[in-house]
Amino acid sequence: MKRITVKIGSNVLARADGTLDVTRMSALVDQVVALNRRGVQVVVVSSGAVASGRSELSVPADSLDAVSARQLFSAVGQAKLMNRYFDFFRGNGSACGQVLTTKEFFATRSHYDNQKRCMEVMLANGVVPVVNENDTISVTELMFTDNDELSGLVARMTESDMLVILSNVAGIFDGDPAAPGSRVIREIRPDDADLSVCVTRGKSQFGRGGMLTKCGIARRVAAEGIPVVIADGKAENILLRLLDDPAGTLCTRFVPAPKPPRGADAPARREIVVSDAALAELRAGRPRSLRSDDVVRCCGEFFRDELVRVLNADGAVIGYGKALCSGAELLSLLENPHAEAREIVHYDYLFLD
Repeated sequence: MKRITVKIGSNVLARADGTLDVTRMSALVDQVVALNRRGVQVVVVSSGAVASGRSELSVPADSLDAVSARQLFSAVGQAKLMNRYFDFFRGNGSACGQVLTTKEFFATRSHYDNQKRCMEVMLANGVVPVVNENDTISVTELMFTDNDELSGLVARMTESDMLVILSNVAGIFDGDPAAPGSRVIREIRPDDADLSVCVTRGKSQFGRGGMLTKCGIARRVAAEGIPVVIADGKAENILLRLLDDPAGTLCTRFVPAPKPPRGADAPARREIVVSDAALAELRAGRPRSLRSDDVVRCCGEFFRDELVRVLNADGAVIGYGKALCSGAELLSLLENPHAEAREIVHYDYLFLD
């Protein structure tokens, strides 16, 4: 392991009353510094800003809408959160830096490359990037599902050797974690059956996501060749034990698919697979845009305004189009059953063979 991305969830950093658990936070920083000293670079994706800000302000729960509340609490909480991280890293003789991002920054090539360069220069100079969504300027339709989704994108961007998602439970259980007899599923392989029937659908107390989201993100990242671990962030020395004693540490490991080649010889896969019904309408000859609800699957990494291949269900190329959104945005739409369909290729930019 030369580089890992670690996502720290809100429930790991927050006490039951919503205040910041500085003892746990300090312990996790100690482990990150210990890994750095071994030569393992760590990118931290940290939740906790909204929870931190909420505990500082006495604002009636019904006085703000959801977006305004997130903007207010995160504006206060992000400063508090980063001050704590800065002090803990400095106390260990190390340095950290803040990276605030939005979903828009993963949509275009220039923004994506700028973020990547920023984190690469930080890591090269021994500075630990602490990444979080910029909730102060994000609005509902452009927000990440949660920081699990963000951590998956960051792991890919930084070409991490592993993604660790720290939660308040030890992993994916084969039933309700609170029920007697439920056990942690220790390993999930790419071809294993869908686990949604046994994954708890509830959301976390202080975060936006839940275990079903974590499982979906983990499977997607593992399918792209990056190992993923879901573990208990409050367990003693969890990060060190995951690397030193992987077999003996309770967690759920998502076995990666064979890693695609990188570099100049890597195929640039920018593809979207459309349904048979959509294909029939496209072939009908009348002007028609391609919408997200026409898409069965998208493959590879692409950005807004890039040319993508349009495939049928059999994998044959039927045409090309200029994307109106990024691959990351399209994946989010496909994975969210409640998302409103949106135009992804305007008919003026759709060319069928």
